[in-house]
This record gives sequence, C-alpha cells and structure tokens, in this order.
Amino acid sequence: MPPVLGNLRRFPATDADMDRRQFLIGSMLAACAAGLPFPGGAARRGGRLLPAPLGRGDLVALVSPSGALEEPFDLQIAREVLEALGFRVRIGRHAAGRWGHLAGDDAARAGDLNAAFADPEVRAVVCARGGSGAARLLPLIDYDAIRRDPKVLLGYSDITALHCAIHAKTGLVTFHGPTGTSRWNSFNADQFRRVFLDRELVEYHNQPERGDDLVPRRNRTITITGGRARGELVGGNLTVLTALAGSPYLPDFRGKILFLEDVSEAPYRIDRMFSTLKLMGALDHLAGFIFGECTDCDPGNGYGSLTVRQVVEDYIRPLGIPAYTGAMIGHIPRQFIVPVGGLVEMDADAGGFRLLEPVFA
Repeated sequence: MPPVLGNLRRFPATDADMDRRQFLIGSMLAACAAGLPFPGGAARRGGRLLPAPLGRGDLVALVSPSGALEEPFDLQIAREVLEALGFRVRIGRHAAGRWGHLAGDDAARAGDLNAAFADPEVRAVVCARGGSGAARLLPLIDYDAIRRDPKVLLGYSDITALHCAIHAKTGLVTFHGPTGTSRWNSFNADQFRRVFLDRELVEYHNQPERGDDLVPRRNRTITITGGRARGELVGGNLTVLTALAGSPYLPDFRGKILFLEDVSEAPYRIDRMFSTLKLMGALDHLAGFIFGECTDCDPGNGYGSLTVRQVVEDYIRPLGIPAYTGAMIGHIPRQFIVPVGGLVEMDADAGGFRLLEPVFA
C-alpha cells in the first residue's frame, strides 16, 4: 500500500504529472515576470508582493499589536469607523487587552496578528492604535502566512516596526496611514476610499491652510534640494525605524525614497537618530527623501538648539538628492495614506509625489 500523508495517498508521478507540474511552474514564473496575479489573489511586481484588492463588504480584522487602548469605547469607535467605510469587522481576541502599557503580552498580540493573516476570509488588517511594543513581535510573526495570503496592513507610528519587518521579509506593500482610533475626518476618509476602494494612482500634494491670510503659511512644503526622483517608498516613524538598526527587519534603502516623521522628540534626539542612519550607511544610496511632520518637536529652554529643520538639512542636503520637508505624513489630523514599497515619482520642487504603478494585485 502506498505511504499516506495525512489524508492524501502518494502515487508515483507519471509523465503527464511531470508535464503538468512543469507547465504550472512555468506559468507562475511568467506571471511573476508580468506582474500577474498568483493563486489566492496576490501578485509579484519586481521584488514587491502586492496585496489583494479590497472591496466593500469585505471582512477587516482590527488588532492591537502595540499599546493598550485608553478605554474600551475606543474599540467601539474604531469598529464603527470601519463599518462606515463599508466593511465587516472582526475584532482581535486580545485587542482590548492590557499588560502594562501593552495591549496584552507579546504572544497574545502576535497571535492576533498571525490569526488575521492566516484567515482566508480576512482581507485587511487594521491596527487599532500605535504606541509602543510592535518591535517585540517581529520574531513571532508568521511571515510564511503573509506570503501565502498577502493582504492590506494599515497603521502608522509604532506600526512602522511591522511595515519595515514585513516588507524586509516578504516584500509586501503595506500602508502607512491612520489607525482605527485615529481622527477619521473627511480628508482621511477620502484618502482611504481613493487608495483602497477606487485604487487610484494617487498624487500626494499638501492642502495648504489659507485661513484669513493673503498667502497661506501653514501646511506648506519646503524644498531642500530640487529635482525629481523615482523609487520605492520606505520609511515611517524615525524613532521606531532607527531602533531596528542592525537587525534583519530593516529594508534595504538603496535606490529607495525614504519618508520619515516623528512626534514629541527634542531636536537633539532627532539629530542622534539621523546620525545613526548616516553612520550605518542608510542615507548613502537613497534616490530621494521626504520628511513629513515632527509634531511637538520644538527646541526646549536652555543654551539653545538646532531646529528640526536644520538637523534634517544638515544630513540630507549634502546627499544632493531630491528632497523636501512638510509632507502631510505623521501625527497630524489629516494625513496621507502612503504605500510602503509602492513605486513613486517625487518632485521636490513642487513638494509632492505620485504613484506610478498599482499597489494591488
């Protein structure tokens, strides 16, 4: 009797089986080269793995991989937001948990994330909030499950650790943008619909706030070095990203466009983190650079300090690459939804960037 594997019987392969196998392998390789869908709705384009597209009525998992929620009502609001955007919602088993400042211990939080990616019914994973602690999960993530069924991952701030690690390990395009408990004003809701439901090749340009001024002062971009550049986007929160230095969870920055943002960091800390990026060689071969907002990062009292803008320019201007600051990325009420791994063209003189290729299978 032939050996049994589970409930499957193994029979000797026939010539027809071998021909069929070679045909399937050849078809998959051709699909990869052409950027066509793989079985399960995923696709490869170059080295990037594209998630399956979202549709209204799809099931979305709401998980808490980082900090604990301040109160259970926040989770209800996050559910209602996703339902208002047109989705069914499944809340992670430990999403409302607490272990110190974390939303449950590492195993619980990683378990919810892995369960969401392993569930074929779930089509997107939305993080309830940022905070701190996502980096603790990186060795516990099931990257094979993500490769088997790539799907949308949305979040920002501490979720940068997940964006970096998942992109480094799988090539999956993920999305840096509002969490479930973020402000879902008309701008953010419109960004969500344009990126995920209409699947536009979005052009990202700030909306200056004119107010009563003859010339708008707020929400302006500032050019560091003019010019255009093309490349894949990498980046996120500066503090979280630099904390991954020396680990296998940081993507390759060569030929990429790096975008960064931060919150509540003194300029001398921003300087230290840029110094880390410089010393590790991460800035040496960038194609371009985009700095978002550094919210609440003003110099403190004392003997004086460089400003954040001066720090950024000190490190970026000598690179001679297209670069600008002030993009609507970061801890701000209205923020871009940025595809990490998406291929874009940036224009540092105009202070914007645009998607060049679809970011869904």
